[in-house]
Amino acid sequence: MVIIQSLNKGAEIKVGNSDVFLLFSALQGLFGVPELSCPEGFQEAQDKALQDSEQLVQKACSTPPGPETVKIFDQLSDSLCRVADLADFVKVAHPDFAFREAAEEACRNIGTVVEKLNTDVELCQSLRRLLGDETVMSSLDPETRRVAELFMFDFEISGIHLDEEKRKKAVDLNVRILDLCNEFLIGTHIPNKIDKHVLPEHIRYNFTAEGNYLQVAGLHADCPDDLVREAAYKIFLHSNSQQLARLEELLASRNSLAQLVGYDTFAHRALQGTMAKTPGMRHVWKDMLRNQMSGILFQMLMPWDHPYYSGVLRAERYNIDPGLYCPFFSLGACMEGLNSLFSQLLGISLYAEQTKRGEIWSEDVRKLAVVHETEGLLGYIYCDFFQRPDKPHQDCHFTVRGGRLKENGEYQLPVVVLMLSLPNSARGAPTLLSPGMMENLFHEMGHAMHSMLGRTRYQHVTGTRCATDFAEVPSILMEYFANDYRVVNQFARHYKTGQPLPKNMVSRLCESKKVCAAADMQLQVFYAVLDQIYHGKHPLKKSTTEILKETQEKVYGLPYVHNTAWQLRFSHLVGYGAKYYSYLMSRAVASMVWKQCFAQNPFDRAMGERYRREMLAHGGAKEPMLMVQGMLQKSPSVEDFVDALVSDLDHDFETFIMDS
Repeated sequence: MVIIQSLNKGAEIKVGNSDVFLLFSALQGLFGVPELSCPEGFQEAQDKALQDSEQLVQKACSTPPGPETVKIFDQLSDSLCRVADLADFVKVAHPDFAFREAAEEACRNIGTVVEKLNTDVELCQSLRRLLGDETVMSSLDPETRRVAELFMFDFEISGIHLDEEKRKKAVDLNVRILDLCNEFLIGTHIPNKIDKHVLPEHIRYNFTAEGNYLQVAGLHADCPDDLVREAAYKIFLHSNSQQLARLEELLASRNSLAQLVGYDTFAHRALQGTMAKTPGMRHVWKDMLRNQMSGILFQMLMPWDHPYYSGVLRAERYNIDPGLYCPFFSLGACMEGLNSLFSQLLGISLYAEQTKRGEIWSEDVRKLAVVHETEGLLGYIYCDFFQRPDKPHQDCHFTVRGGRLKENGEYQLPVVVLMLSLPNSARGAPTLLSPGMMENLFHEMGHAMHSMLGRTRYQHVTGTRCATDFAEVPSILMEYFANDYRVVNQFARHYKTGQPLPKNMVSRLCESKKVCAAADMQLQVFYAVLDQIYHGKHPLKKSTTEILKETQEKVYGLPYVHNTAWQLRFSHLVGYGAKYYSYLMSRAVASMVWKQCFAQNPFDRAMGERYRREMLAHGGAKEPMLMVQGMLQKSPSVEDFVDALVSDLDHDFETFIMDS
């Protein structure tokens, strides 16, 4: 009954034999959605969602104030999200271009409808009547009240209070921002070309040839040749006028939208409802962290050197050649480790299920049922783990369907996808993970558990639909488990001999991560500061590249390189606009939770239940800081956040100087 000893590519899948493991539907189609057996089905699914949304809007506008109003709004959100969220995944991951193109169009169309609904005066009035009725509001449970307030917040940040002309302008700005985000994201991945004769002949083979040109598609950060790294850095990050124009228009449009709806800056608008609350608090926090890190020095290094030499230091000082570790981390063993951890902490098991023809988009995708020991089936995880042509090289969690309590009293089970970029193994051999891949697997599974256990009544706040600076807490917390020998020892076995991974190897691996960790954190602070400046007061006083240069010289220890524009490759400006600091905030919270609740015993069931009860169960239905307070049983200060981050570093580690 236990899974996944055979989640390796090409291996047979063991299927749980309990009758709780129901398949979506006998009908074929992606994720069991009948319409999606072909690309044209997206149009059908989209049309049905829009038709349902029209009926729900009419129903919301004619329903007397009460809890039913919130239910209808959530149904409306669910009908649109079930198409948009699914399409959001398909547009980046499906191997068939026609599917990707159809999904992209569906995303854009649904997004446009959402922006129009967010400025629909009559629809807003139905919610306003509810919020204005004190008697009815006092009778609502806390979750329903919060969801009602969140829906109103969506109206307000979209400009519902404006006159008709300005509301239309807000919709147009939102649609334009959506287009610019898509264009900018595409631009972050496009290779740069250079005449091959510009580069010395002996390094040309490192890049893809195209006639008389060489394509540079990345930084080649792991290459031992200094000249290759330097060339890749300068060419790949060379400024591009079109991409620069997109970024400048995106930032200006975001600022215009924020000011149109009543905010000083886009950062003020973006940070509403987060743990940070306002950009002002963020500046205090990041300045304190920067002061704590002020002892870090960089000498005789250029930006293209840091990733490579930090890796060299780790390998030489601690002998952490991935080849020594990979045999202990077969994919099946790692999945069994996760299964064991979740079983002990949360009473949850993972079971592999057979899929129907047409349900998955690639033959190596696996479907897992997530089952609680007493509550039964909680949801499904589709594991899209292996590399393939045109698949993004990034590790991600996608919500395909959010959980919610349906009108008939049944619970709509959440469905998510975990996407990794694991190498394809030789036939008959297991897929072996590097320590970094293993940690990333644990990280993404943290997101999945958040989605599975966020058992909210409303899908609008299910699972990871929460404040951005809280959403990464469960995934980062899983990294601490992945680096604890007591956890690793339960599953890390040599795939040939069965020998357990020696404790000293795990210790060396953990210690190696402290090498240059302060410098890595300083880099994250630099990214967060830059993101805040870009989304701060407009018009910007200087060009985005000049701001990059100035901020890098103030906040980061490595020099700016002339004629480069790193910000044009910073894809997180799209999804995390004004909120890139969230990684640091979430890591601080995760650090505190680990040290206080799990460091003594990573399998403590009582702490696991508290973690589920106080943090995972609520999704976005509870203020994030209240969830943190419930878990830690205290209210953390800004100083606590900073101390948590700094305490993870080795204070005795020498400053970052290349002395080898």
